[in-house]
Amino acid sequence: MDNKEQKENLVARPPVVVVLGHVDHGKSSILEAIKDLKITSKESGGITQHIAAYQIEHPSPDSGQAKKITFIDTPGHEAFEAMRSRGAKIADIAILVIAAEESIKPQTKEAIKHIKEAGLPFAVALNKIDKPTADPEKVKRELIGQEVVVESMGGNIPSVDISAKTKQGIEELLEIILLLAEMEELKGDVSKKASGVVVESYLDAKRGPITTLIIENGTLKKGDIIGTKSAAGKAKSLEDFQGNTVEKALPADPVVVLGFEQVPKTGEEFKTFENIESAKKEVKKTSKPEASFAKASEAEERYLNLIIKADVLGSLEAIEKVLKDIPQEKAALKVLKADVGEINDSDIKLAQTSDSVVLSFRVKTNQTAQKLALREKVKIMTFEVIYELAQAARELLEKRLAPEILRKKVGKLRVLAIFKKDQNRQIIGGKVTEGEIKKDVIIDVYRNEEKIGQGKILTVQKEKEEVDLAGKGRECGILFLGDVEIQEDDILEAYIEEKQKSTL
Repeated sequence: MDNKEQKENLVARPPVVVVLGHVDHGKSSILEAIKDLKITSKESGGITQHIAAYQIEHPSPDSGQAKKITFIDTPGHEAFEAMRSRGAKIADIAILVIAAEESIKPQTKEAIKHIKEAGLPFAVALNKIDKPTADPEKVKRELIGQEVVVESMGGNIPSVDISAKTKQGIEELLEIILLLAEMEELKGDVSKKASGVVVESYLDAKRGPITTLIIENGTLKKGDIIGTKSAAGKAKSLEDFQGNTVEKALPADPVVVLGFEQVPKTGEEFKTFENIESAKKEVKKTSKPEASFAKASEAEERYLNLIIKADVLGSLEAIEKVLKDIPQEKAALKVLKADVGEINDSDIKLAQTSDSVVLSFRVKTNQTAQKLALREKVKIMTFEVIYELAQAARELLEKRLAPEILRKKVGKLRVLAIFKKDQNRQIIGGKVTEGEIKKDVIIDVYRNEEKIGQGKILTVQKEKEEVDLAGKGRECGILFLGDVEIQEDDILEAYIEEKQKSTL
């Protein structure tokens, strides 16, 4: 294909927008306000089902023509972060939401970090402007400390005062998004095989796996074979975000797909394949690294990975100090992340991929993170007292230790006669010289005071009858199972092994 043909296949596509910010600063409220203004008002009965992504139309500030914008709803943040961690990006533009009456919080800083790492153009939405305590100018000044300088402060980052409650600033925000999109000159290649990312996936009891995809390139059609690293299937039906059946989806379109044989993981990339066999081969091939990672983490039982979230830095410093005081000669604590602020979905993702336990000190877990932790079986432990947190970490670390095997000597037998030998079994007569000899004990075999082998007593007999044990001074017969050929005058030392919990 020459350059001319390639250019002809490139078409302008809508921007994909992700909304980020601190919990309770109004991310979901802004998305709902846009939806209510642009979609729900046009639909009888409104939209009642939960949707992971949706698309709106808004007049371009330049031409006045209706332009589409795709928004990723709150569950889409998982997809955004997962893609960011693999060096790709699902979103083209980010909106940083900050409550004008609360200012910058820990998750605001985290959102800024994510946006900058992904290299996304973004705008600042100063929400809750309708509240009497709102102070947008104070927020703008604080943003300078985070190296985010908005236009009104002499920078190049657009900002808009928003009220999700009254809809103030919504139209202006949409215009800013379209201006940013025009500057990016976003294109998609419709001739390529469809590819994109999973933004939401769940199992419906009646319909099976339901998956929301965002198309990055190509055209996804009904009947296409699709696969991710964890699931494959045939697109039996395609629906738009409002549940309407569609025949195809183009770059940047959100589309709900029925047909995956398993539920794919949120954040995974999907591709189209020639047939179901090649899709399943890809699933099998790409799933290997995960399996080897699991084996590696199982092998490293002498380590405990921790993620610590605390209310303030002072608490965090105190926690790290008491954790360092825990003896770590036999097993080590690895603190992968120590931060202030509530537990969020990025903490849970890190815990899930690194087999970590999340220790929380006087902070809450946000709703998205709670759901994710439940789904991924991530352990979260919450504490109000630092000592109790440290004690819990100590106990968790001790559980990673293999139990100590204590060897307890129970008796000794001198071999008097060999009656029968059959492969690795021997029937032996002897006299108990110390303690007692009983069945199922471990035996060390000594000849001329040198250990020559090991085995086990399967049965003990006295006067040709099977008994549980024979005491000191008694003669008995035993059935010995072992890797050594026993001779007369050998000494058999019997012991039992007891497992005992290891301590640090």
